[in-house]
Amino acid sequence: MKIIRLEDASDWPEIQSLTPEQLKNAYDLARRAFTAEDLQKFTELEDSVPLDAFIAELEKVQAEHERSQAS
Repeated sequence: MKIIRLEDASDWPEIQSLTPEQLKNAYDLARRAFTAEDLQKFTELEDSVPLDAFIAELEKVQAEHERSQAS
């Protein structure tokens, strides 16, 4: 069994049932193929909207919604 990266896949093999030993082997191969570079994608912080700005926008939308419902 060989583990390949998604971007390197050209076609998909048929789904097959794996024995517990084959499944253990597949997990082992996947663990060894997972690199520090792969992990980095999940640990980087992304720029985000400050919470107070987000709450202010929610309050604005809520007030507009309440006004439209009252009319």
